[in-house]
Amino acid sequence: MDLRMFQLLLGIFTVFLMHEGIRFCNKCDHYDGFKCMKTMKSCWKINTMRKNRSCRTDHFYFSDRLTGRYLYRHTKLSCEPCEEGMSQVFHDLLRETFCCTYNDRCNNPDEISDTTKEYVSLDHDRH
Repeated sequence: MDLRMFQLLLGIFTVFLMHEGIRFCNKCDHYDGFKCMKTMKSCWKINTMRKNRSCRTDHFYFSDRLTGRYLYRHTKLSCEPCEEGMSQVFHDLLRETFCCTYNDRCNNPDEISDTTKEYVSLDHDRH
């Protein structure tokens, strides 16, 4: 590959990155609801793939067998590919995943909505 072709490809790649952009996200392996247990870091990703454009927030809840409630345990913030939803990680650990795409560092732990929700059993009126 000659120098002219390399410069052309580099220019095209630069324009592509400027158009698509780079997403910056917060990264913390264990956020306890008040602070990151280690140093809060940042991570980045290139906004090219549809499912890879978001910052990821995982809330973890553990099951309290006496009350029948899932209680907040901790949150993980990352740049990992994201698919929203809930899944059971272990028999007593539930993961709730949120994806945000609207801004850099949109997985800000200080702006996380209420992480404790009251459990309502199926035999009670939910209204």
